Amino acid sequence: MDTLPRGEGELYADPSADHARAFFASKPRALVDKTTTVADAVGRLVQDGDYLAVGGFGAARIPTAVVHEIVRQGKQRLRFAGHTATHDFQILCAGCLLGRGMTLAAVDVAYFVGLEARGLSPHARRVMESGQVACVEWTNYALAVRFKAAAMGVPFLPARDMLGTDTFRHSAARVIACPFTGERLVALPALYPDAAVIHVHEADRYGNCRIRGTTVADLDVARAAKKLIITCERLIPNDEIRCDPSRTAIPFFCVDAVCEVPYGSYPGNMPYEYFSDEAHLRRWREVERDPAELRSFLEETIYGVKDFSEYLQKCGGLPQMQELRRQELLLHQGR
Repeated sequence: MDTLPRGEGELYADPSADHARAFFASKPRALVDKTTTVADAVGRLVQDGDYLAVGGFGAARIPTAVVHEIVRQGKQRLRFAGHTATHDFQILCAGCLLGRGMTLAAVDVAYFVGLEARGLSPHARRVMESGQVACVEWTNYALAVRFKAAAMGVPFLPARDMLGTDTFRHSAARVIACPFTGERLVALPALYPDAAVIHVHEADRYGNCRIRGTTVADLDVARAAKKLIITCERLIPNDEIRCDPSRTAIPFFCVDAVCEVPYGSYPGNMPYEYFSDEAHLRRWREVERDPAELRSFLEETIYGVKDFSEYLQKCGGLPQMQELRRQELLLHQGR
C-alpha cells in the first residue's frame, strides 16, 4: 500500500495491535467481585505517565469522582484523549496549578478547552498556552475511529476525514491509497489507552454495565483500554443483569474496578438521573480567572476533602442533588 503525505504530529500511544493483544492475553477474565473505592482504584490502576481516556460526552455522564481523585493523588505526566472533554479536562488542568507538578504531559486535541455553551475554561486555556503540555490535533470523529480500531484489534482504520485541512497537518495521521480503488484515504492509528474511566447508570459487582442514553465512543473505549475503572450510580444484583443481558453495554471482562458513586457525574448531568449544576460550573469558570482564587477554591473542594461525597456536601448535599433530579425529570416530561 503506497504511503502518501503524513501529519507532522507525534503519536502519544502505541497503535500496535500485536502489542495490545499480548497485554490483553494476560488480563484476567474471571467473574470476580471488583467493587472497591475510588481512591483504591485510582491508586492501583492509574500510574504516572499513563495514557488516560475519560468517558461521557461534554458535561454528560463524566466520571467526575475519579478525575478529582487523580488530581488529589497527584498523578503526573498523563497523556490524555481530549475527545469530547469539558469539565473533566478543566479538572485535570487544575492539577497543573498548585506547584505539585504537572498532571498532564500531552493531549490528543479534538475538543477540550471549551465548556460548550458555557464558554471557555480560562485556566485550561492558560495551561495549553503555556506550552508545557504537548498537543497533537485530531477531529472528534478521528478520535472515535481510533478507539474503534483499537476495539477491533487492528492497528489503524481508513476514513474520509481531515483531508486538505490544517488539522491533518497537525495530526499524526497519514494519507494512504486504497489498494482496491486507488482513492486517497486517511489512515487513523489505533488508540489503546493505558487506563480509562467511564461513569454508567448501573453495574453489578463483576463489572457488567448498563448505560441509558447516548454512549458516543464509550463502548469502544471500554474494549480498547488496557485498564478500565467503572463508576456507577447504583450497584445492582448480577441476577438482574442476567434477567435482561441485552441491556449490558460493557461486559465484565473489560472491567478492572467497580465503584458505586451516586451523583458521580456532578456537576455534569446524568441523563434520566439529574441535571447539570450550571451555577457550580459557572463558579468554576469564574474562579479560574484569578489563579490565586482558583488555588483557594481547589484547596477547599478537592484537596481539602477526603472523597467525592464530602465534595457533594460542600456543593449543597442531598437537597441540591434532589433539586437537580427534579430538573432532569421536568426536562424529560417536556416542561
